Amino acid sequence: MSMNNFQLLAYLDDLLLPQQVNDFCPNGLQIEGKGDVAKIVCAVTASQALIDQAIELKADAIFVHHGFFWKGETANICGMKKNRIAALLNHNINLFAYHLPLDIHPTLGNNAQLGKLLGASQVEPLMVNSGPQGIVMQGKFEPALTPTALADKLNTLLGRVPLHENVNSLPINTVAWCTGGGQGYIEAAAQQGIDAFITGEVSEQTIHIAREMGIHFYSAGHHATERYGAKAIAEYLSGHTSLNAEFIDIPNPA
Repeated sequence: MSMNNFQLLAYLDDLLLPQQVNDFCPNGLQIEGKGDVAKIVCAVTASQALIDQAIELKADAIFVHHGFFWKGETANICGMKKNRIAALLNHNINLFAYHLPLDIHPTLGNNAQLGKLLGASQVEPLMVNSGPQGIVMQGKFEPALTPTALADKLNTLLGRVPLHENVNSLPINTVAWCTGGGQGYIEAAAQQGIDAFITGEVSEQTIHIAREMGIHFYSAGHHATERYGAKAIAEYLSGHTSLNAEFIDIPNPA
């Protein structure tokens, strides 16, 4: 069975509550396609490779975490952006994108799913000065992990060797994390006595903060840490609607 594309938009808005977040891009239906949606593919980023796979699978809609029309970028529809949008319009494919709302959803979000994958207990939001509640999460490892064991765990779970700034040999009891480009929150985690901080990306100053504030830092990949929200959405739509929903992972080493 199918669902009207604007009914699907209302369903996703009710689920992810984009109106509660001040974001860097429009959340919701970014590109309108056909009115009836039966097949939807879910992924991290609306790249050309994903769009090509969606066309091959005869999908009616795409759901992504990273869509189009970011603040600060040119509004001109040229080059790569023109090619992507033209492919969607030529094949009448809807593009739904939810950025921060997918990061912070309490069960389906990127942060919630990474915490579940890590096996962290006593999970709750970490207090930060910027961003919506849930943009950084914290929890505990029971039993505690050695710094090397946590690096190995991330490698096993995410399929890539994390960059690890190893600041001491003490066991890691508490951990905080922000999927994607969350390295700017490391100082808040350190100030609150967290033993280790996990995110997707690293900046030059991040390493100095980790060393000087004595907090283990793990950069485990933007894409690798954010695969699981879109995957959870695909599973949720398959279980709660009549849609044929499928998660597609387009490899990305970043």
